[in-house]
Amino acid sequence: MDFYFRGMASWNQGVTSETMAQARGFFEQALVLDPGNIAAMVGVALVNAAIGAGFLTDDRTAHLTVAETMSIKALSQAPNHALAHLVFGAVLIWTNRAAQGIAECERALALDRNVALTHGLIGCAKLFMGRGAETEAHINEALRLSPCDIYAFRWLLWVGSAKVQLNADAEAVTWFRRSLETNRNYPLAHFGLAAALALLGSLDHARTAAKAGLALDPSFTIRRFRDGASSDDPTYLAKRERIVEGMRMAGVPEG
Repeated sequence: MDFYFRGMASWNQGVTSETMAQARGFFEQALVLDPGNIAAMVGVALVNAAIGAGFLTDDRTAHLTVAETMSIKALSQAPNHALAHLVFGAVLIWTNRAAQGIAECERALALDRNVALTHGLIGCAKLFMGRGAETEAHINEALRLSPCDIYAFRWLLWVGSAKVQLNADAEAVTWFRRSLETNRNYPLAHFGLAAALALLGSLDHARTAAKAGLALDPSFTIRRFRDGASSDDPTYLAKRERIVEGMRMAGVPEG
């Protein structure tokens, strides 16, 4: 459990390649000592899901596969573990199974109505289903439950992406900036802001935002982002190309 708590301390520092690698190492050490530790299994799943969802690696699929395997393993031993259902739902959402992911999130809520991230994930799922107009309401519910949540920056980013999907680029800039005010160390928020600013024609500010993102993750490329589409919904894919074009105008490397 000491290793588990160290892993959570690293997890709570934010989603970067360094902190996630550190957290994963602690969770894996916990499992070496206690292979049946459900909390550590869910921790390994959380970390791998975050790495994949945050585009921190080109090997996105492999990390999401590990997350799915570990969350299913945890649920096989603890079927009523709310967080395990949440992580499994997140993986389903990020691997083109949004409707199934929402169902898993609803199972998590049935077990624990206070898991704010679940509402955020449902909002993210709506984005991937091409229903970005519904995203903000789910995020606002997450923020109502946990207004100072350490991971609120990701929820705010999802609304920003939803606004781009709706061609509301000025609103997107506001939401991406809110995300960065909460946590300036998440590369994807910088790239989202860069894309939205570029689409508005503010190219100098867009390039500054892109450079900030690349300072945090020099390996990020447009190719990685395009290859990591979480859905085959035609509306989602068509509108996602707007973000790609914005990133390109802001100077994000093609890859």
